[in-house]
Amino acid sequence: MTKSTKDKRTSRRRFLKVTAAGAAATVAAPAAIAQTGPISMRWQSTWPSKDIFHEYALDYAKKVNDMTGGELKIEVLPAGAVVPAFGLLDAVSKGVLDGGHGVLVYHYGKQTALALWGSGPGFAMDANMLLAWHRYGGGKELLEKLYASINANVVSFPYGPMPTQPFGWFKKPIAKAEDIKGLKFRTVGISIDVYTAQGAAVNALPGGEIVSAMDRGLLDAAEFNNATSDRILGFADVSKVCMLQSYHQNAEQFEIMFNKDKYNALPDKMKAIIANAVDAASADMSWKAIDRYSKDYIELQTKDNVKFYKTPDAILKQQLEIYDEVAKKKSAENPLFKEIVQSQIAFAKRATQWEQDTVVGRRMAYDHYFGPNAAAKKI
Repeated sequence: MTKSTKDKRTSRRRFLKVTAAGAAATVAAPAAIAQTGPISMRWQSTWPSKDIFHEYALDYAKKVNDMTGGELKIEVLPAGAVVPAFGLLDAVSKGVLDGGHGVLVYHYGKQTALALWGSGPGFAMDANMLLAWHRYGGGKELLEKLYASINANVVSFPYGPMPTQPFGWFKKPIAKAEDIKGLKFRTVGISIDVYTAQGAAVNALPGGEIVSAMDRGLLDAAEFNNATSDRILGFADVSKVCMLQSYHQNAEQFEIMFNKDKYNALPDKMKAIIANAVDAASADMSWKAIDRYSKDYIELQTKDNVKFYKTPDAILKQQLEIYDEVAKKKSAENPLFKEIVQSQIAFAKRATQWEQDTVVGRRMAYDHYFGPNAAAKKI
C-alpha cells in the first residue's frame, strides 16, 4: 500500500468521524433548544389583591411552582391588572392570559348553565358534595361539553369548597319577604333571577366594586361571600346588619382555569402536578377558610359592631320555590342546563340521603360544650 493510499484512507476515517459527530449534535440540538428555561405563565384572578380569594389564587400558584421545582412559574395578578373581573374567561380563552382564578358563576352571561357549579341550593348538597358530583358523578364531562358549546378554549378545574354564603348585608334586619321588595341589590348568577323574583332590583357587580356602590347609594344591599372577604372589602363600613344562612349560593366553589393550547403544550409530568396541586389547594383552602372566617366572624361583632341575624325560614323556603321555577324555565330553554340539573339531582338524591342518615347533627354537641352548662369549661 502506497503512502498516498494510506493518507486517503486516514482522511476518509476522519471525515466519517466528523460527520457522525455532526449528526449526533444535530439530533441533540432540538432537545437542547426545547429546554431553554422555566415555562412562565401569566395569570389574573377575579379578586382584589387584598381579598383572601386572591390569596387562595397565590396559594395554588405557589404549590405548582414549588412542586415543579421552578420549571413552571405561575404569576398571578389581581382583578383589573389586565382585564376586568368579568372578562377573565374571554382573556384566557383567547390567550391574552395563560390562566386565571375565579368562579364559574361569573361566566353566567356566556352560558347560564355554568352557574350550576355553585349558584343555588345544590339540591341539598354542600359545596364539597357538589365537587364530588363534579369529579365522580359526571360533572367534569358536562363542564367540558358546556365550554365546547361556547367555543371556550380553556381547561377548567373546579376546586375549593365554600361554606354557605350569607343572605346579604342590609340597612336593617330582613324579617319577612316583603322587606326585600324594591331594594337595589347586588348578586350574581342564577341568584340574579331568585332575588329579582323576590322583588329586588338586581345589579351584578364584581366583588371589588360592591362596597363603593353601596357607599354611593347605587346599592341598598348586597351579598358577597364570607366573614373574611366581607370584612377586608369593607362591608362593615357601609352596613351593620348581615343576614346569615341562605340557599342562593349554598354550594359554590372556585375555578382554576388554563388556556387550552398553553395547557396541552405542557409535558405530561407538569399536567399531573397541576391536577394534584388542585386537590392539595382545595383541601388547604377549606382548612384556611375555617380558621380565618371564624376569626373575622368574631371581630366583625366585637370590633366592627356588626349584628348578625339568621335568615327567616319563610324566606329560605321562598328561595327554594323560586329556584325551582327558575331551573324549570331555564331547562326548557337550554338542553344543556336540563342535562346538568338532572345529573346533579340524581347524584344529590343518593349522596344527601347517605349524609342525612349517616352524619350526626353537631348542634347538640355544640350546645353541650358551649351552651348554658358549658361542659367544655369542666373538662
